[in-house]
Amino acid sequence: MNHTQKVRLSDIAKKIGVSTVTVSKAIADKEGVSDELREKIKKLAADMGYRQKSAKIASLRKENSTGNIGIIIPSRFFERATSFYWSMYNALSKELISNGYYAIMEQLDAKEEFDLAIPHVIQDHKVDGVILLGQLSNDYAHYFLKHYSNFIFMDFYVNEENTDSVTTDNFYSEYIMTQYLISQGHRDIRFVGNFNATTSINDRFMGFMKAMLENGLHVSFDEIINDRDKRGFYSPIQLPEKMPTAFVCNCDETASRLIEVLGENGYSVPNDISVVGFDNFVSSGSVNPPLTTVEVDPSESARAAVELLLKKITGQQYTHGLTVVAGKLIFRDSVKKIS
Repeated sequence: MNHTQKVRLSDIAKKIGVSTVTVSKAIADKEGVSDELREKIKKLAADMGYRQKSAKIASLRKENSTGNIGIIIPSRFFERATSFYWSMYNALSKELISNGYYAIMEQLDAKEEFDLAIPHVIQDHKVDGVILLGQLSNDYAHYFLKHYSNFIFMDFYVNEENTDSVTTDNFYSEYIMTQYLISQGHRDIRFVGNFNATTSINDRFMGFMKAMLENGLHVSFDEIINDRDKRGFYSPIQLPEKMPTAFVCNCDETASRLIEVLGENGYSVPNDISVVGFDNFVSSGSVNPPLTTVEVDPSESARAAVELLLKKITGQQYTHGLTVVAGKLIFRDSVKKIS
C-alpha cells in the first residue's frame, strides 16, 4: 500500500467505528478517550499512514492558546430554508479538527450586528481566532477589523487594506456560466439577485455582465430582478413583463424559488425558459428539473480558510488579501439549447 497524506481522521474513525472527534482527541492525547482505545487508534493511524498535520501548528501555539476557533455566522442565514452555511460550518469544523483545533459556532443576530457587538467567544477569551462566515454589514465589518485582528472573512470581503478573505471565484464562474448559456443559443438573458446585498452577488453579476457585453448583448443594472432586500432577507420574485429565454440566478435557493414561480405562471423549465443557479446546493430537496449550476466545494474552501487563519494566528508567513477558490460548472437538465 502506498501511504500518502490523503488519509484523514474520518477514514480512521470509519474503520475503527468511532467518531472523528474521538480520533482527534486520541491522536492529540486529550482527555475523553480510554488508554486502551487511544493506543488502538494510534496504532491504526500509523498502519494507515496517517500524518498528523496538527503537530507543526501545535508547536507554534502561544502558551495561552485555547485550541478553539470561533465560526461567527449572521443569524439571518439560518432564518430561511437554506442550510448552505451549515454545510460550510461542518466542513470548517472537520478541517479544524484535522489540524488539532475545535470549532465553536456563534450566531450573530441582527441587533448585535446593528449595535456593533463583539462576539461573546472573543469577549470571554474562548478562541484563538475567528472565521466570519457570510456577508456582514459594512459598518460591522469595519468596526470588527478595528477591534480584533486574529480573523478572516469567508464568502465575502471588504475593500480595506490588511484584511484577509476566502471566497469562491464568483466573477469568473458566473462569466463562464453565462458564456455557456450563450453557446446554447440564448441571447435574451436576465440576472436574478440583489446587486447591493452581498459582495458575492455583486461579483456574480459583474461576471454575467462581462459575458453579455463581450457578445454584444443587452445588459442593464435596471433590469436586475431582485430576490432579497439589502440585508439579505428573501423577498418575493417578480417576473418581468417581457420574459427572457434564460435566467441566471445568483444561488441555487433563488433558482429553486424562481422555478416554482415560473411553474405557477404556466412556464415550463427548460422547455419554455432555461434557469441556472450557483453553489450546487439546495436545502429543500431535489429541484425539478435538476439544476445546472456552479459547484462550490465546501471542503476545498474550508481547507483554504483554515490554512490561512492558522498561519495568521501562529505567526507564519502567508499571502495577505483575497484568496479565491475556483468553482466548477455542473451541467444538468435546466438548460435547453435553442436555435
